[in-house]
Amino acid sequence: MSGTLYLVPTPIGNLGDLSQRIIDTLSQVDFIAAEDTRVSIKILNHLGLKKPLVSYYRHNTETSGPAILERLLAGESCALVTDAGTPAISDPGEELVALCAQAGVEVVAIPGPCALITALAVSGLPTGRFTFEGFLAMNKKNRKKHLESLVTEERTMIFYEAPHKLLSTLEDLRDTFGPDRRISLCRELTKLYEEVRRTTLGQAVEEYTKNAPKGEFVLVVEGCPEQEAEELTLEEGVCRVLALREQGLSMKEAARQVAKDTGLPKNELYQQAVSQS
Repeated sequence: MSGTLYLVPTPIGNLGDLSQRIIDTLSQVDFIAAEDTRVSIKILNHLGLKKPLVSYYRHNTETSGPAILERLLAGESCALVTDAGTPAISDPGEELVALCAQAGVEVVAIPGPCALITALAVSGLPTGRFTFEGFLAMNKKNRKKHLESLVTEERTMIFYEAPHKLLSTLEDLRDTFGPDRRISLCRELTKLYEEVRRTTLGQAVEEYTKNAPKGEFVLVVEGCPEQEAEELTLEEGVCRVLALREQGLSMKEAARQVAKDTGLPKNELYQQAVSQS
């Protein structure tokens, strides 16, 4: 019988956030897979625990993942931990979870610290619907493509960012979403110098142009205001579908896009456009 992979969150700054269930799980597993064993050993020392540690991080997943899976299939139990926060969230742990799922190994997630949820909760922005976008790409082309895909995103958006890239990221966000879009900058969450700044993208750029940022940031950005559908007749909508078709879109995609923009029925747009093409 195979063992169990436990996804064990670790504090994002405050050791007081170690729950009893987290402590019990770490004490009971056969071994721990850690993003950085040097970081994890400090937590184990704090708890007075001694456990075998193996490394599992972004650059060794192809070898370490199968090795961990082999031990799980042999009946051992493993706790997967990151340096801070919940494993498999913006983290290579998702690949290990996928391996276990494919192999039929049980995966149990232990609730606990997670920077994106902590930031969202204190942001003052809508929390009912949100999208987690993680770290933006370093490559300018990929970064621009990513942000452009979010121009009409109506849900609250959450990003992670390091201090040395914060200003350029804020500038990109401002240029994409406009200077008046609201943002909550959550810095050093749960740590001694925790700070939450609720402002606009334009004001945030001005602030951090003058003052160099310090600490890790979670950026919570207001979504796009809900767009009112354009009022077009069905005939006008069909003409727009045909125009998009000439630009290279498939007929189905063109009909879907026009229906989204105007509120006109997609099936009718498609059928009439096909009959006129």
